[in-house]
Amino acid sequence: MAEEFEEELQIDSYDENENEVMLSTHERVNTDLCGEVLVLERGYVETRLITIGEMLADEIGLIHGGFIFGAADYAAMLAVNEKNVVLVASSCQFLSPVKFHDEVKFIAKVRHKEGRKRNVNVQGYVLDIKVFEGEFKTVVTERHVLKLHLLDEDGESLESGSIV
Repeated sequence: MAEEFEEELQIDSYDENENEVMLSTHERVNTDLCGEVLVLERGYVETRLITIGEMLADEIGLIHGGFIFGAADYAAMLAVNEKNVVLVASSCQFLSPVKFHDEVKFIAKVRHKEGRKRNVNVQGYVLDIKVFEGEFKTVVTERHVLKLHLLDEDGESLESGSIV
């Protein structure tokens, strides 16, 4: 699956001679809450999230969807794997509930690259059941998003603004 995808996608920020892709983003993320990396390739990642008690939404064992979204977002960031990648938009569907102690496997693929923009498809599975699917729009910034100096069209400093 990853091999087929690699042929479709050419990302010039990776050295094709390297056999191993190193993690370049989100290095301090709590993997207990966002998942661990199983496979990391150019434009592709597989992660695994094992749900824990801190994620519970109720006494029956339902996992709060925010944790599933967070793990999917993390997978999208890893698929892009650029130091200063940020999420700017997303569209997703929660297809089936996730429960306590479920193991959710996320597969994220960069589908489109245009300039600094990357679109990433993320799917999440518990066993063979698709529980999540989303499209994540990301932007790779020159500097850390918290260190950007944003200006409006007239060159005036903005308190908050678009990074796209």
